[in-house]
Amino acid sequence: MAEFKDRNVDILLSKYSKKIYAQVKDLPIVDYHCHLSPKEIYEDEPFENIGVMWLAGDHYKWRLMRGAGVDEKYITGDADWWEKFYQFAKVAGTAYGNPIKDWCALELSFFFDINTPLNEATAQDIWNRANKVIASRKLSPKKLIKMANVEYIATTDDPCDDLKYHDLLAKDSKLKVKIVPSFRVDNIVLARAKGYDEYIARLGEASGVNICDLTTLKEAILKRMDYFVERGCKFSDVGVEGFPKRVAEESEAYRTFKKLIAGLQVDDFEFDGFWGYMYLFLAKAYKERDMVQQWHLAVTRNSNTLMFNKLGRDMGFDCVGDAFDVKYVKNIIDMANNDDALPKTIIYTLNPTMYYPLITMCGAFRDVVIGISWWFCDHKRGMYETLRTLTELGHITSLVGMLTDSRSFLSYTRHDYYRQIVCDFLGSLMESEEDIYAIEVAKAICYGNAKKLVEGKNEF
Repeated sequence: MAEFKDRNVDILLSKYSKKIYAQVKDLPIVDYHCHLSPKEIYEDEPFENIGVMWLAGDHYKWRLMRGAGVDEKYITGDADWWEKFYQFAKVAGTAYGNPIKDWCALELSFFFDINTPLNEATAQDIWNRANKVIASRKLSPKKLIKMANVEYIATTDDPCDDLKYHDLLAKDSKLKVKIVPSFRVDNIVLARAKGYDEYIARLGEASGVNICDLTTLKEAILKRMDYFVERGCKFSDVGVEGFPKRVAEESEAYRTFKKLIAGLQVDDFEFDGFWGYMYLFLAKAYKERDMVQQWHLAVTRNSNTLMFNKLGRDMGFDCVGDAFDVKYVKNIIDMANNDDALPKTIIYTLNPTMYYPLITMCGAFRDVVIGISWWFCDHKRGMYETLRTLTELGHITSLVGMLTDSRSFLSYTRHDYYRQIVCDFLGSLMESEEDIYAIEVAKAICYGNAKKLVEGKNEF
């Protein structure tokens, strides 16, 4: 990422860390997991104002505003963008210790050359200055991506998606960044969710398969997976509540799926077995296609039923899920490994109490690694905790690196935030200025490992 001038966030503490950072700060960005819209990237409409840029779809900021008592009118309601921005500025000014305060400072510095702290008193001035930059430079998704020196983006896509905009982006000869889909299977495995039969019908239509049993379900999934792979898909993903505690035999999974699509009741035991069966089936399919499997664990979705019914999903009402016995994760990993069906796997946890057992479990399998701090854990303390635990129990170079996991086109400054933390951490461990290996480690876990992974050249 290009150099930040007089940035408000400086995590580097020692001369050693500054030396390391100088070697990684300008490396390109490989964003192998995000929630950016390929449609918005393709249409590339200039943003109207910084309010839209910052607040239109960022549930991190929405949660912060709710936590400070801001009325929903100024969050997802019908207030105008200046009013929403002003309310957010008031909150950001007093959000001491929250990473959003640091992220905003980085974004203002890098994209707008504004180094004034954001708060109630500076809101109007920053609004005017930022909007002047947006208008004069016609800032749009593609321009922001180029400014941030991004070379690879993996969006998050449902197996039923037609990938129309990915096809259109692939034809854009002027676009230097590679933008590919990821295979997100939440809706396939959430077999007891409302409307599951309707989703399976959509999957059948998208794949051209009449899904009437487990055999045709798997056929449809593989057809869609191949459709994604043809368009450059390298990563899969799943981020649902809980984890299967067992794996059903195929005959049992067959019977359970028939019940599911017939609208019949399926008990916890049956559902668990079907879910585990599908995880093994998907793992084998990923392995055969050299795809990377990502598991996001220990999350609770849509906790506020009233607001879910009013606003829908992904509106900032998820939370950390309970920790669970890592033996369940190990069992499925081990079963896949025994069958030569274990793909490269990255495991994230939203519950930090699971880092210790998960990292030790990952160390037992060659192609399984822990992911960087996720979501509610991607603040300074959370990243240091991940780095410390990983270095104590494993090898730091197994870390693939940072991802945005974001819907915001400004969030690429989080890579700089991460890089500063990594360099400060490594700098604190250096024994002398002659230790050249820390720089090589930093390059690997800030860029090189992710680069190799998307090129299919790397084993964990």
